Amino acid sequence: MGGIALLARAAGHRVTGCDTNVYPPMSTQLAEQGIALTEGFAADQIALNPDLWVIGNVVARGNALMEAILDRGDRYVSGPQWLAENILQSKWVLAVSGTHGKTTTSSMLAWILEATGKNPGFLIGGIPQNFSVSARLTDSRFFVVEADEYDTAFFDKRSKFVHYRAKTAVLNNIEFDHADIFADLAAIETQFHHFVRTVPHSGRVIAASGDAAVTRVIGKGCWTPVETFGAGGDWSGSDAGDGFAVFFKGQMLGTVVWDLMGEHNRSNALAALAAAQHAGVDAVQAIAALGRFENVRRRMELRGTAAGVAVYDDFAHHPTAIETTVAGLRTRLQGTGGRILAVLEPRSNTMKLGIMKDRLAGSLHAADKVFCYTQGLGWDAAATLASLGGAAQCHDDLRRLVAAIVAEVRPGDQVLVMSNGAFGGIHGKLLDALAVKK
Repeated sequence: MGGIALLARAAGHRVTGCDTNVYPPMSTQLAEQGIALTEGFAADQIALNPDLWVIGNVVARGNALMEAILDRGDRYVSGPQWLAENILQSKWVLAVSGTHGKTTTSSMLAWILEATGKNPGFLIGGIPQNFSVSARLTDSRFFVVEADEYDTAFFDKRSKFVHYRAKTAVLNNIEFDHADIFADLAAIETQFHHFVRTVPHSGRVIAASGDAAVTRVIGKGCWTPVETFGAGGDWSGSDAGDGFAVFFKGQMLGTVVWDLMGEHNRSNALAALAAAQHAGVDAVQAIAALGRFENVRRRMELRGTAAGVAVYDDFAHHPTAIETTVAGLRTRLQGTGGRILAVLEPRSNTMKLGIMKDRLAGSLHAADKVFCYTQGLGWDAAATLASLGGAAQCHDDLRRLVAAIVAEVRPGDQVLVMSNGAFGGIHGKLLDALAVKK
């Protein structure tokens, strides 16, 4: 919604917004862009008298402001519908979907298009460091959008991505998630197939090779040419020093040389390369552009180093993402003797419901120590992580959690903080405490 606010202002509208508990980097971005933000959803905000209310999916019936809007009969629309009707209508939309990797892949794709002179607009659920903003409107016909399967609004239960009418559609991967709105994986696959149905015959579907759910979705019917990426796919990669070699249908196109970690980022890059080629980008130029990709805020972002200890911030909150993030850091640390201290806040709705708690210990097995913040959880995290033995600690008080981590670390360690929220500013608290550690 913050990104949509930036686009609306760039389109010439006066924009204000309201929300609760807004935290960096979005709160910082809104302030820097001069968009006024009101805390909360009080009914008296109806006095703003806007021409249109754009409603995000956090707003439900019973919300005081929403009730006032309904009672007065004001015009309102969902964020994805407003975007589709006002921004995307005349664009070549490159939409990146999937349970994992949407933000990073969208950022890679936008950067490739930018670096090769296509000046794309974009709407991304994070802040790409190559751009420093999460959304941009340009006069280019190309627009990159992070295409989320979460529902659109309380009055529109379709997934957001069905609004976007993509010409280039990436299906990165599909797993069960969002247990607060989807009953099972089959329900999610149905929404992804609705998305596939909207892609024209002149478009292209870029699909993960070897992902069973993606294969099932395509198998339900696809009227668009499909290219695959990953092991055994049309686009593939193999290790090559500090990066990876890129192959298309068995022909080597070049080598991506970069600092990003993990097999998941290689997969994201292959998807971005395939999508960029469909938009007319030369693959050799796209590969070179990826070598200058600076990643996304809150994706293995180094927040600082103190007392010889590095503190990273990562958005991982699903067991698969947690496992791949830890594995990527483990690969980087090989031969250094450094330990990984994984610090996790199970904050997403799915994690809070305990739907995936049985996978949590396995996703953290590559970490040397595990610290779990249990404030607000409705299930026993200590019992869930018991298989990790003495390597795992659980704390429901943030100060005690920070103290426990600081007591454990030693020079050379890497503290990997994972949460899809602000986590109480734990990164700064850790760095401050480490700075005075004796």
